[in-house]
Amino acid sequence: MFPLSNPSSSPESQIKKPKTPLDVRRKDSFRSPKAFLAAHYPSINQPRLCLFLSIFFIQILLLLALRSIPRSFHHRLHHFPAPVNAHHHLTPTLTTTTASISASTVKEETTCEFGEIFVYDLPSALNHELVNNCDELNPWSSSCAALSNDGFGPVAAGISSVVPENLAAAWYWTDQFVTEVLFHNRILNHKCRTKDPNNATAFYIPFYVGLAVGKFLWLKNSSAKERDFHCEMMLKWVQDQPYFTGNDGWDHFLTMGRISWDFRRSKDEDWGSSCIHKPGMRNVTRLLIERNPWDYFDVGVPYPTGFHPRSDKDVVEWQDFVRNRNRKSLFCFAGAKRSKIKDDFRGLLWNHCRNESDSCRVVDCAGSKCSNGTSIILETFLDSVFCLQPRGDSFTRRSIFDCMIAGSIPVLFWKRTAYDQYEWFLPAEPESYSVFIDRNAVKNGTASIRKVLERYSEDEIRRMRERVIEYIPKFLYARPDEGLETIKDAFDVAIDGVLRRFKEQEQPGYRW
Repeated sequence: MFPLSNPSSSPESQIKKPKTPLDVRRKDSFRSPKAFLAAHYPSINQPRLCLFLSIFFIQILLLLALRSIPRSFHHRLHHFPAPVNAHHHLTPTLTTTTASISASTVKEETTCEFGEIFVYDLPSALNHELVNNCDELNPWSSSCAALSNDGFGPVAAGISSVVPENLAAAWYWTDQFVTEVLFHNRILNHKCRTKDPNNATAFYIPFYVGLAVGKFLWLKNSSAKERDFHCEMMLKWVQDQPYFTGNDGWDHFLTMGRISWDFRRSKDEDWGSSCIHKPGMRNVTRLLIERNPWDYFDVGVPYPTGFHPRSDKDVVEWQDFVRNRNRKSLFCFAGAKRSKIKDDFRGLLWNHCRNESDSCRVVDCAGSKCSNGTSIILETFLDSVFCLQPRGDSFTRRSIFDCMIAGSIPVLFWKRTAYDQYEWFLPAEPESYSVFIDRNAVKNGTASIRKVLERYSEDEIRRMRERVIEYIPKFLYARPDEGLETIKDAFDVAIDGVLRRFKEQEQPGYRW
C-alpha cells in the first residue's frame, strides 16, 4: 500500500428391485389410504372424524416444515451491512459476523494430498547476502528499512488513528517488491515442506532475483551482463542438481518479486534482465506481482499491502471494521499525474475527481507524498465506496489491493490490471466485486464516471462490497512464519495452486 520505493447418484438408482413379484393383495391394500383405513378402522367414514384427522395431519406437516428451517436464518438476513447510498453515503448499521470467510480460504486439516515441497539451499550470494547488503540495493537510498522485520518493513507508527487500536500492531510500511523474502520465510515453515528431495513433488528455488536486478534497472550505465549475472549464477547451480534435470524444471518454482517485464529483456540495450528468456527458465513456474497473461508459467500473486494479521481474529475484526465503515465519498483516486506521457489517463482521472469534489476524494501522490509511511491513502479508501484504479507504471498497481483491503470497490479501466492477472485470488465473476468502465468513453467524454457509479443501487453496492470483504484473506500475507490458524492467506493460496498445477502436469500428454 505505501511502498518505500483462487452430485451424488440418484437414490432411486440405488434401490434394489425384488426378484419376485409383490403379493397382489398387499399391493391392492396400499392402493388407497382410504381403503386401508376403512378396512381397519370402520369409524373413519364419519365426516367429522375425517375433518379432524385432516386438520391434525396438516398441523403435523407444518410443524415438520418449520423445524427444517435453519435457526440462523434471521442472522443470514443481516449478513450484509445496511446499504450505503451512492448519493448520500449513509452510515451503515453496525454488524458483526464471522461468516464472511470464503470456504476456499479455510485450511483443511488434511495431509499434503498434492505432495511435498523441497527447498533448495542456494549459495547465500543469491538470497541472504543480498539482504545483508541492503544498503547497495537501491541507487538512491538504503533498502534496509524496507527489508527489516523479515521483509515486512517498519512497524506503521501512528496508524492507530486510522485503524482499530488493537489492530495497529499488525500494520507495517511494507514495500511492494518483497515477495521473494516473504515467500522464502513462510515456505521454510510450511507443513508440506520435506527435507528429503526424493519425497518431493515440488522444488522451490529461493532466489531473490528482484532484489538482485533492482539496483541496475535505474542505472543508465549498467550492462546487460550485470543485470543477468545473478540469474545466470542461479541457473548454473540449479541445472547441476539431478532433481532439476530429471524433469527439465517442470516441477520447480520460484518467486520473482517484481513485474514480469523486468525480466524479459530481448536486446542488450533494452530494459531489465533477460532471466525469463534464459533456456533453463523455460519450464519453471514463476510467481510474480504482475504476470504475462500469455505465458503459462507466469502466475500472478497479490502485491504485499501494509496489513499482516497475526491471527484469524485479526482478519475477522478487520473485515467487520471495513464492513461497518461510514463512507463519505462516492469514489476516490490516489495517484500522480504523468505529465510526460501523451494523453495521460491518470491525469485525466485526477482532474475528473477534482471537478467532482462533492463526490470524489483525490490524493495527489506527486513526488514522494504517498511513500515512506503515510496513512492518507488507507484513510481515503476507507472513506470511499468506490476507488478508481487505472493502470500504474505497468498494467497493474499495488493500489488495487490497498483499495480492496479497505473494503472499497475497485473501478477498472484495463482488464489486464486485475482480471487477466490474479486468477487464483479473485472471484471468477468480475462484475461481482468490481466495476469496469471503457477508458475510451471516459477520454472522449461519452461516459461520466460519477453517473456510471450513481446508477448502482444500494443493494448492488452492498453485495459487491461484501464480495470484496469475503476475499480479503486471499490478498494478505500473514505475519506468523507458520501462517494463520485456519484461514488461508495469499501465500497459502499460491502454494496450493502450485502443488495442484504440478499434480496436473503428471497427467500423460500434459507437458510439451
